[in-house]
Amino acid sequence: MPKIIDGKKLAEKIKDQIVKEIISFNKDIYNITRPNLAIVLIGERPDSELYVSLKEREAKKVGVDTHLYRCAENTSEREILEMIECLNNDKAIDAILVQMPLPAGIDADTIILALDPAKDVDGFQPDNLEKLLKSCDFSGLMPPVFATVLEMLKSINYEIKNKQVVIISNSDIFGKTLAHILKCRGAKVEAIKADDKNLAAITSQADILITAAGKPEFIKKDMVKKGAVVIDIGITKIGGKAVGDVDFKEVKDQTGYITPVPGGVGPMTIAMAFKNTLEIYKKRRMQ
Repeated sequence: MPKIIDGKKLAEKIKDQIVKEIISFNKDIYNITRPNLAIVLIGERPDSELYVSLKEREAKKVGVDTHLYRCAENTSEREILEMIECLNNDKAIDAILVQMPLPAGIDADTIILALDPAKDVDGFQPDNLEKLLKSCDFSGLMPPVFATVLEMLKSINYEIKNKQVVIISNSDIFGKTLAHILKCRGAKVEAIKADDKNLAAITSQADILITAAGKPEFIKKDMVKKGAVVIDIGITKIGGKAVGDVDFKEVKDQTGYITPVPGGVGPMTIAMAFKNTLEIYKKRRMQ
C-alpha cells in the first residue's frame, strides 16, 4: 500500500510554528507588529482569484497581514511596474507576491525582475535565483515550491543521496534550479520536458519522480518505478475539480510515497510562502 504525503498536515505544523514566532516577537522584540505581505493580482482568472482568497484566509490564521493590489485585465505593463516600484519603496510592506499566471501582453519576466530581491517571497527574482545557483552553500530564502519538495522528503525521512531523481517541467529555470538544489544534496538528477520522446523510459528509472508539467493525469503506472516517491506539483482545473499530472488512482499502488492533488504540494507551498514572509520580516525589523 502506498503512503500518502499529507501536505495539509505538514502545512499546519509549519503554520503553527509561524504563529508561535510572531507571538514571541511581539512579546520580546518588535513591540506589536505583524509581517505585511502585498499580493498583486492582475486580471480575473477564476483559479487565480481562488488561490489569492485562500492565501488571504490562511495568512489571517497565522498572523500575516495581507494587502491585495487588484489590477484589471487591461492594466498596462507600465502601470504594474509603477505599482511594484511603490511597493518596493513602501516601508510598511515586508514582502511581495505576484500571483501567476499573468494576462497576455504582460511579460512575467519583466514583472519579476522589477521586484526588490529583498521582498521577493517566491524567490524567482533573477538576483535571488543567481545566488541560489552559485553554490551549494545557499543561506537565503528558498523558493516555496522547492522548499516544499525538500520538506516533504524530510517528513518521510528519505535520504536522497545517490538516488535517481527525474524532474518533469516545461520551464528550464524551474527544472535547472530544482536539479541544482537536489544535486547539492547528493542526488543524481535529470530534468526533462513532458514531450521528451523517451519520457516513460526515463521516468520509470526514477527513485524520486517530481512532475510540474500542468498536464492532467498524464503520468501512468508504467511510467513509475515500483516503490518510487512521486511528488506531483502540476495542477489543472477540469470541470471545477483540481487534478494533478499524475493519474493518482492508477499510479498510487505502484509508489512507495505519493502526494495527492489537491491536499499535497499546494497547502505546503502556501505555508512556505508565509515562512518566507516571516523571514523577510525578521530580517527587515532586525536591521
